[in-house]
Parts: sequence; structure tokens; C-alpha cells
Amino acid sequence: MTDNSPGSAGGGGVRLVRVPDDRDGQRLDNFLLGHLKGAPRSIIYKIVRSGQVRVNGGRAKPERKLDVGDEVRIPPVRLETPGEAGTPSKGLLAAMDASIVFEDARLLAISKPSGVASHGGSGISFGVIETLRALRPNQPLELVHRLDRDTSGLMVLAKKRSALTQLQALLREDHGAGIRKRYLTLLAGRMPDGTMSVDAPLHVGLRQGGERHVQVNPHGKVSLSHFGVLERRGGQSYCEVRIETGRTHQIRVHAQHIGHPVAGDDKYGDVEVNKRLREQIGLKRLFLHAASLEFTLDDGEAYVLNAPLADDLREALDRLR
Repeated sequence: MTDNSPGSAGGGGVRLVRVPDDRDGQRLDNFLLGHLKGAPRSIIYKIVRSGQVRVNGGRAKPERKLDVGDEVRIPPVRLETPGEAGTPSKGLLAAMDASIVFEDARLLAISKPSGVASHGGSGISFGVIETLRALRPNQPLELVHRLDRDTSGLMVLAKKRSALTQLQALLREDHGAGIRKRYLTLLAGRMPDGTMSVDAPLHVGLRQGGERHVQVNPHGKVSLSHFGVLERRGGQSYCEVRIETGRTHQIRVHAQHIGHPVAGDDKYGDVEVNKRLREQIGLKRLFLHAASLEFTLDDGEAYVLNAPLADDLREALDRLR
């Protein structure tokens, strides 16, 4: 017997779920997250890799793309503390509800607070997607893209599968033709006037302990960023950045590469500059904010979505003279 309805992570037996039309092409891990409400991503990966999840009777990888009509075996999943682990805190729920900056029938956009991950995993129980799904339990939501945990600003989620596939296709287009992405950042030192374009390939490596570390490497993936000075304050440069590719830590590593690291960056930044800005203007985190996205969907509807500079960054900038 097959079942197409999403369920909670705990309780019940094995379910056989047939993939409906609106989930054609969805990754297996994301499909499971929608059917095992409250289960962290780490558990999803564990049950897939252990073979407890089957697609058409066979083992599958988390990134497998599902087809309409595929039959997915979903085992029962027991959370260690169902009453607590299955629900985000009231504070996180309230913060995420207040972060919504745009919504229509197809899309939901938020201004993500710094410190909140895009999704759970690696010791994080709840990220943006898990929290919004808890806020909207009867509404299908999928991440269109991700932001680093320390980066604040605009994130877009799809409420309809058709919007998700369109936006993901636009994100795959080369050299920014699909979606225009604009960030605001404070860079250490005095950047030259005009726009500085950085065309430097990036490679993602792993340090001991599994931490990701990105560096410019000729064998890396093509990466292109454009930095433009908006104003200079206190010997630092307040800039806008437009990126034509969306690599991991792209802006942060490109900024480091040109000798003007992002203020407050404890991974790629300048330790002394960070310490001075913390003491002088109270900058306690990465000064990087996703400010806007512009794109047009297949029906010709154009979107210009904006997230104002986060209050803590605005206040720190105002104190910088």
C-alpha cells in the first residue's frame, strides 16, 4: 500500500510512498525531509546510507533525483527527545516569522538573521528550512539557495515545485544571466575607486576535523565577483558586491585574495582589524549581507526582492567615522 501524505518523524511503521507529479526531479534527501517532519538532516543521511530507505526496492544515494511514480520505502524514525528535538524554540520561531520580507503564491523571502544556518545538520537541529516548515506545517517549502550561517540577508524559498525548478535553472545559468545577486559588505582598508572585478577560481578543501576551507586555486571552479566602493569610513571601505557565480565562501575568499578581507571574518579575515573594529564600533560578527535578488520567471513576471541592511551592521557602520 502506498501513501502520499507527509508524516512526522516519530511513530508508525515502514511506509511506501509513491512520488507525485509535483515532486518529479526532487532529490531523495529533500523528499524525505518533507515526509519526516522534525527529523534533522543528519538522521536523513544516516537512514539513506544504511540502506533503510529504498527506491523501487533498491538502495539509493541522498542526491538521487526521483521520478514520478517511483516508490520510496521510508522507515520509522525515532528522535532522541521527541518533545524537544522535534520543535524549534519559540524564540527561533518568532525570529523567523518576523524575518519574512516578501510572499506571494509561489515564493517566500526572508531576511535571514546572522547565526542561523540554512538547514540543520552538523550539530544544528534547526535551520531556516526546518523552522519555516514548523511555522507552516501544511505548506510545502523548499530552499531555492543557501547562505553561510554567519551571513545575514535575503533568502528565497519556493512554495511551489514549478517555481523551485525555474529558479534553480536560473541559478545554473553562466555569468549571472539568470539571477542578479547583490551583497553589502565592509572591507578592511581603502579599496580603489570604481569597480574591481575578481576572476579567480575557487577550490573547496577540508581541514582536519572536516571543516571546509576555500582558497584560490587554478584547478578550482570558475568564480567571478565585482566589488564597488559605496563610501569609505574610518579607513575601511563599505562596498556593494555583485557575484556572477555562487561558490562556497566566494565573496569572503575573493576579498581576502585582493588584500581587503571582509570585516569580522574569523576564518579568512585580518585578526588585528577584527579586534580593532570590535572594540571601536562593536562589530561582533561577519559584515556581509545579502541585499537583493532580481530575476524573471517563465511567465514573464519580474521580481526585485530586497532585505535592508541588518540593524547590528547598520549600527556598527554608523559608529565608524
